[in-house]
Amino acid sequence: MGGMSENRFLEEPAQLPEYAERVLGVAELIPPGRVMTYGDVAEWLEEGGPRQVGRVMALYGGAVPWWRVVRADGVLLPGHELRALARYREEGTPLRSAARSADGHIPRLDMARARWDGRAAQSPARGTGGGG
Repeated sequence: MGGMSENRFLEEPAQLPEYAERVLGVAELIPPGRVMTYGDVAEWLEEGGPRQVGRVMALYGGAVPWWRVVRADGVLLPGHELRALARYREEGTPLRSAARSADGHIPRLDMARARWDGRAAQSPARGTGGGG
């Protein structure tokens, strides 16, 4: 019986909720070396808020560049700091040195330099038409 319940987690979901698809679509638009906050993504979509975006990323974000959707304070995702840090260094994402008092001396994102406003892409909430 236990095997049956385990197998259902291995199956692909039939379809993602529409909002989740939209959030993941924005995550895929963020260029390497840049980030958007959870709130930025919600604002971009003109729907939901930071908590809703965070929930989507927690449930479905593994298939997209999850490390590019971040907390507004630049603190790396708890429990995934080292994986995210490796990605940031690989992509050249601006970082701030960790304070000596910081837990594990993990740097933060330099939000002033790393934050992407999405100007180079068309907002899904605003349509996909040309011009603009």
